[in-house]
This record gives sequence, structure tokens and C-alpha cells, in this order.
Amino acid sequence: MTALPEAVILDFGGVLYDIDYDAPVRAFKALGVDDFAGLYKQAGQSPEFDDLESGRIAPEAFYRFMEGHCTPGTTRQAVVDAWNSILIGMHPSRVELVQALGRQTRLYIFSNTNVIHAHVFEAWMEQAFGLSAFRSAFEGIHYSHELGMRKPEPAAFLAICKGHRISPKRTLFIDDSKQHVEGAAQAGLEAHWHHPVDQDVAVWLAKRGFDIPEAAYRYQA
Repeated sequence: MTALPEAVILDFGGVLYDIDYDAPVRAFKALGVDDFAGLYKQAGQSPEFDDLESGRIAPEAFYRFMEGHCTPGTTRQAVVDAWNSILIGMHPSRVELVQALGRQTRLYIFSNTNVIHAHVFEAWMEQAFGLSAFRSAFEGIHYSHELGMRKPEPAAFLAICKGHRISPKRTLFIDDSKQHVEGAAQAGLEAHWHHPVDQDVAVWLAKRGFDIPEAAYRYQA
């Protein structure tokens, strides 16, 4: 059996937290943005989205950018709601899952996100089951807008590994975006491409050798 990795870095949205990439496309189309899919998509983004996720622009500047693409008279709240529509929620089993992993390996999160979304999903998690119950499983949680670096840049993965003194070769990274997995592999990490619709990541982790309790599986018999 392959030895367990000494560290695991998890993506957040799509691996732990449920998201709907198409929801903002629909929401902004209703606001008059017919080209939103071209402005923002999972595989590549316009500079404004990259800048928001890298912490280079403030939410106010981003909102003004999006309002410039919307039908005149669109309210700020409508833009905020459309932008946050990508966020769905987290299944309770994910808390059990990260707590189980945290007892077996050094555990981290690396997420391409932004200050707007982070405030929303952390508030949701606090209300749903207590944010501390989730965060306590991790040695480090890295959001791109705080780190100033984004996936799939290999340098971003290496910076996290260096900062925590973990070996890339003995670190597992899991993400639902293929280009992010490729970036991690280029940095020397063991990388797994997760398909959130087709598989429960808990099942794959059990096959990888981790001890996964029944409560950590998303789909119970």
C-alpha cells in the first residue's frame, strides 16, 4: 500500500464547499451581461477577476467594473447577489471529513477566492455548524486574495510548502479544476483531479489509505 502523504492540501470550493459555476452566468445574464461566461470562467479569467482573487483590487472597484457591464440602473445589491450566487453551501459530512484527515496528516486549504466570497461562505459556515469546528482541523488556510498568489501558478504551491516546511513530494493536493491540478503537479506535488458530481472525495481518500469514518461520507446508505 502506498504510504500516506505527510501533508494534504485541499481546494475549498468544489471539493469541500458546494458551488455552481453556472449560477452567476444565469444571474448576470438577467442583469444584461450576455458575455459573463467570457469574462469569468473556471479555466481562465479576465484581469479584473484575477485582480480580485489576488487581492490587488478592492470589492468597490470590482463592483464598479461589473456594474459597467450591466443594464443601466442595475442596483449594487443585485450585482452583489449575482456574484455570490455561485456559493451553495457545505454538506455536514465535510466537517467530519476534515476532522478525520486532520488527525492523520498535516492538513491545509488553498483556495482561489476573494474577500467578498470569503465573508459570505465563512458567515454561512458559522451559522450552519460553527466555523471553528471546521477551521480547527487545519494547520493553515490560504485564500488567494490574502496570499497574493493564485492557482495554478507552481510558485504558489511551492510558497505554501516552504512556509509550512512541508515537502512537495510528500504532499497531496486535491482540486476540481484540471489546470490547478496540473500546476500542483508541475510544482512536484502528488495531485488528484476531483470530480464533485461523479464522486465523493471521501471515497477516494479511503482508497488512498486514509481512515474515513462513516459520518464523513456524503452519501449515506
